[in-house]
Amino acid sequence: MSVRKDKNGQRSVQAEIEVPGSPEEVWRAIATGAGVSSWFVPTKIEEREGGAAVSSFGPGMDAPSKITAWNPPDSYTTEAGEEGQGPGKVATEWIVEARSGGTCLVRVVHRWFADTDDWDGEFEGHAYGWATSFFRMLNIYLTNFAGQKSVAFDLAAFNKASGPETWKAIKSAVHIDDNLKVKATAGAPSLSGTQERLEVTDPDLLRIRESSPMIAAALDGMGDESPELLLKLDRPAPGFAHIFIMPMGEITMVSMRFYLFGDDAAAAAEQAKSEWNEWLAEKFPQEAAG
Repeated sequence: MSVRKDKNGQRSVQAEIEVPGSPEEVWRAIATGAGVSSWFVPTKIEEREGGAAVSSFGPGMDAPSKITAWNPPDSYTTEAGEEGQGPGKVATEWIVEARSGGTCLVRVVHRWFADTDDWDGEFEGHAYGWATSFFRMLNIYLTNFAGQKSVAFDLAAFNKASGPETWKAIKSAVHIDDNLKVKATAGAPSLSGTQERLEVTDPDLLRIRESSPMIAAALDGMGDESPELLLKLDRPAPGFAHIFIMPMGEITMVSMRFYLFGDDAAAAAEQAKSEWNEWLAEKFPQEAAG
């Protein structure tokens, strides 16, 4: 996870996870628009060298890149950014390596050139996010819904209260018992499932919690708790949800992303989106956006 520097001045960070599936199945999950959109963010991918890839993190927050290498089902590389802006051009390589027992190792590597360490903390934060959040979602997807296209929606709200206060309000929507079973509390939209617990023990990840400004800010005042919930859902439909907060200066952003599967997913997603948007607007009346 730590930034590595080679003799030519290139810096890199990486994260990896072992997931179930053949290389072809895993490739479809990480290298096609439908696959990536079913566990990450809405994404379009032109599946060829020279093609475009665009991931959308919200209104006005598209992240375009160009595919510079395409070697299915083993690896592909994208490049984004411009020289002289921020960290300059950043190459992101995705690698799939077959393992015994019907699993594969998935690795993502971000590479950039810089004369200073100004961007190290941000990229370490990206690696932390892959390891502790999005790769866990990829694992849920490949374990339970491989090859299926999700009906996904995301909601956001903004609060002027502190991170811990905002997180307390979010947690009021669910009850989690000693067996990690989750159900909605009175007044919250219908929801049930199981919490996917996060236990960070890797020394490198623990260090990044302190060295990366964005991760340190998110954890400030939270004690031993991470302001994030990853839930494997039974209701409103089979699927999973990722709920977290992110400090943004004087405000705290709340993010909710739901990924639902099955014949009833579309109807369930439409109703759940409306109900959760209403709940967010009541809890955080400054602004809620769906």
